[in-house]
Amino acid sequence: MRQDIIVGEDAGIRIDRYLSDQCPDMSRSYLQKILKDGGVQVNDKSVKSNYKVAVGDRIRLEVPDAVEPEIEAEPMDLDILYEDSDIILINKPKGMVVHPAAGHYTGTLVNGLMEHCKGGLSGINGVLRPGIVHRIDMDTTGVLIACKNDKAHNAIAEQLKAHSITRRYYAIVHGILKEDDGVVNAPIGRHPVDRKKMSINEKNGKEAITHYHVLRRFRRFTFIECRLETGRTHQIRVHMASIGHPLLGDQVYGPSKCPFRDLQGQTLHAGVLGIIHPSTGKYMEFSAPLPKYFEKLLKILENE
Repeated sequence: MRQDIIVGEDAGIRIDRYLSDQCPDMSRSYLQKILKDGGVQVNDKSVKSNYKVAVGDRIRLEVPDAVEPEIEAEPMDLDILYEDSDIILINKPKGMVVHPAAGHYTGTLVNGLMEHCKGGLSGINGVLRPGIVHRIDMDTTGVLIACKNDKAHNAIAEQLKAHSITRRYYAIVHGILKEDDGVVNAPIGRHPVDRKKMSINEKNGKEAITHYHVLRRFRRFTFIECRLETGRTHQIRVHMASIGHPLLGDQVYGPSKCPFRDLQGQTLHAGVLGIIHPSTGKYMEFSAPLPKYFEKLLKILENE
């Protein structure tokens, strides 16, 4: 895959750093390897990682085609909320990875879908992500849609792009939110230092809007509902942390020590997903109840 980039700003910075900002899906170490292997040319000449870009530089980046391992179907007890010939809605449990990636090639939702759907999934996202049109984090629970054919996949992807899908999440955040309702409107992009994290990024981030509504206040925490206008990676986690109310259990964007020892990851549940059905054109809404661990936490907080 080839990318052509014209440098407009940021003159004087190393090319590996410049490319990591321009290509947030690639790690800086991976880009350095491409540079070392001669995969980057500036003004038709190969350069190394220490080259400093100048305004007007014409960068040609040659990214090797990824070698993706074939994935295997695995029998799995899926919590199916709805299914027809176009789509399948799953209530994803805590701790399940959505699609295979480094370190997680088995036990993912995709492995289970491959078995359940007997290979009948959309192929647009490649061999590692068949049927997957969007995802939720490993420790986030709740409603997730997968598509069984490319027509359905394209239709749902267009709705995601147009921000017309209904998405309501439930979360417990640190601290007491004073206002009953609020909006966080702040662009999100890759963290400038830790490439595994996201952050508020006014310069290179993409538009991100989260509406929140207080459902219940406790002594130290607040139970909220969040409605997404956009769907950026870690959006709710980053937005709530940015206003001083990180999610309970989120040790990436919140306190490094969780006050509840048995809690695994952030308290975030995708409760409602609403779409226009790709074949019938009718609006359909699906919901998943709060998981048991979440309900138990709410009772504990209520009695504090």
